[in-house]
Amino acid sequence: MGKFVFTVITVFIISLSINAQNKAKVYYVELIEGQDIAANPIKEMEARSEGKGISVRMYPDISFQTIEGIGGAFNEIGGEALMSLSEDQQNDVMKNLFDKNGANFTVCRTAIGASDFGIDAYSYSEVPNDFEMKGFSIERERTSVIPYIKMAYKYNPYMELFASPWSPPGWMKESGLMDRGEEFPEKNVLKDDPKIYKAYAQYFSKYVEAYAKEGISVNRIVIQNEQDISTKYPSCNMPPKQMGEFVIDFLRPQFEKDNSPAEIWAGSFRTAKRLDGLEFVANKSWREAVDGIGVQYINSRQIENMQAIYPEIKFLHTEGNCYGGKNSIDQAFSRFNEVASYINHGVPNFCYWNMILNEDSSSGWGWKQNSLIKIDRQDKTVTYNPDYAAMALFGRFMRPGMKRVASASWYGDTITLADDKNVYLFIKNDSDDEKTFDLWLKDDQSQVVDIPANTISVVTVNYK
Repeated sequence: MGKFVFTVITVFIISLSINAQNKAKVYYVELIEGQDIAANPIKEMEARSEGKGISVRMYPDISFQTIEGIGGAFNEIGGEALMSLSEDQQNDVMKNLFDKNGANFTVCRTAIGASDFGIDAYSYSEVPNDFEMKGFSIERERTSVIPYIKMAYKYNPYMELFASPWSPPGWMKESGLMDRGEEFPEKNVLKDDPKIYKAYAQYFSKYVEAYAKEGISVNRIVIQNEQDISTKYPSCNMPPKQMGEFVIDFLRPQFEKDNSPAEIWAGSFRTAKRLDGLEFVANKSWREAVDGIGVQYINSRQIENMQAIYPEIKFLHTEGNCYGGKNSIDQAFSRFNEVASYINHGVPNFCYWNMILNEDSSSGWGWKQNSLIKIDRQDKTVTYNPDYAAMALFGRFMRPGMKRVASASWYGDTITLADDKNVYLFIKNDSDDEKTFDLWLKDDQSQVVDIPANTISVVTVNYK
């Protein structure tokens, strides 16, 4: 795999407006083939802008959803790789991911039991027919997953964490197995048995409680990862009807009985094969039983359709595109469009998948995926991949509490946010030529700015 450079440069733009309030800055990450990605180099240079360019009008007084932030997923393979480093190296990596002057990750994910990037299939209930959960244990995760998450709190104590299972414990399923669902998809389902449902509800509640005792607050439970597939890695096919009735009759009552602080979210729904998310939201009883809807790999049109059915709906983005371990420049640029497709359709966050993987970049089931950071466990080296550059820029400038605001331009995908003082315009320029933009605050020209070639940028303009 080639190496690349991550350069974050601060460009001070000379205002064309006499009003000093509208002074702008441009921050960008440069993605160029054949150069390494550095962890956090920030540079400044003077503006060179003259003349006219592509018009973008921004309307900070017209606002939409409140932003929750950017994040990524903690997994067992990544945690094991992180633990192979020295303490100083571990701190450097986690500071770069979670410190406010690093990637500033704020909304992250972890798995309940094994994900496809667990080392192998495991749950917290390995004793068959343990309906009272007497043998429930998170002991395995004290080796890497729990230390991994705790280290993130060191650099961002306000990080929020959501969690979802890839599969229930094997004994709760018709197959008797967490994985190998592709071999017998008809059995890759949770048993339709009240005793199983009750035990599984306790399983969720005990997980939240056990993590709380470790000092880790699980803010949201998403009931089933990708609930429409049967795969060689842990998975479980859970139709909307089963999910809705499980929440109403078992999970919600269990959480209320135990005073569990975690919210219950449906999903995570895709649109690859079925429209389960739409079907779930269309049922008034089911949608009112949950706190929101988790989505990933979903067609934007179906987000709009769910909003049309239920305007009060709350969304949570749960997983970004995994790709196949190539970690290319083109894939890093595509992150811009991926993030834009969710944020611009009312979703308040974006969650990358593997923050860290080892030198092989493979799952416990032998398939490779992308990551922000690669750690070689033998050489003790850390490599920052191109996706890190893109996600670090988003994390730094898509902060909790900001609002998405209206903007208009013919130039492809852009994202426009605002806080109490500034407007933030995110722009991708993946061409080999610099591009010039005319920025307008409503009808008043504010700035003419240059966006360098081969960059993802954010322009900040003071409007108050």
